[in-house]
Amino acid sequence: MKAKLLERRNPFDKSFNSAIHEYPHFLNVWHYHTELELVYILKSTGTRFIGDSIRPFEAGELVLIGEGLPHMWQNDPEYFEKDSDLKAEAITLHFRKDFGGREFLEMTEMLQIQHLLETAGQGMVFTEEVASKVKEMMLQIHQTDGFQRLIFFLELLQYLAVQREFELLSTKGFSNPAEKTGDLRIDKVYAYTFNNFRKNITLDQVADVANLNPTAFCRFFKKHTKKNYSKFLNEIRIGFACKLLLEERLNISEVGYESGFNNLSNFNRQFKSMMGLSPSQFLSKHQVHK
Repeated sequence: MKAKLLERRNPFDKSFNSAIHEYPHFLNVWHYHTELELVYILKSTGTRFIGDSIRPFEAGELVLIGEGLPHMWQNDPEYFEKDSDLKAEAITLHFRKDFGGREFLEMTEMLQIQHLLETAGQGMVFTEEVASKVKEMMLQIHQTDGFQRLIFFLELLQYLAVQREFELLSTKGFSNPAEKTGDLRIDKVYAYTFNNFRKNITLDQVADVANLNPTAFCRFFKKHTKKNYSKFLNEIRIGFACKLLLEERLNISEVGYESGFNNLSNFNRQFKSMMGLSPSQFLSKHQVHK
């Protein structure tokens, strides 16, 4: 299914939106927007869809979603029953990367926050301890106006920017974030992989990009990324396959070949190994109530 663009407008006197929502159930639409979104779940249970990530959610969860990353919180079936008295509640912040002006994030003091906002391109879920503290900060922001509101917001972003305990949600292949590691050889390997993953990439070819022999390259890549190159390549391919599946333009076999797999059985095997679901099950999980 194609994600819908939801347009939001900031109030004329505010540089970002803060809201507390209470619904019988969350908006059941696979969507994206041009702003980043920070969400703390106050009440509710169900399944969270962010990019190609499908996970259960419950109250107390904190998620940061990058601009343009499709997502949806789908409540459990009992929320849609006619006489249900269940509620879905959340605190949200919506803001653009350039909320402080185009050059604001380029200031030296903003580098950690800049990295946070780039990382959010894959979606991030934080620990319970971090979520609990950020909930209070979000409520403080919601109850404040003017200059102090902006200061509280920057303090919140900086607090999240220095956290190291979080989980990335969507794969690189789905979200394709413009990541730079700072290591020229790794960055060249990343760029080469994203530009060529739909083709057959040999170990000799990618090792040559890093100007290393194949054995040295394998050690080098594992040391810097904590994973084998073949695993990294398959993550890119499967993430891209998820994106194609949700667009519903190609059948499953065509998606496999378009994503760089040379046969359907290998595609199905790698997909299930990484996603825990077959391609057809993944599609079924993403079906929304009409």
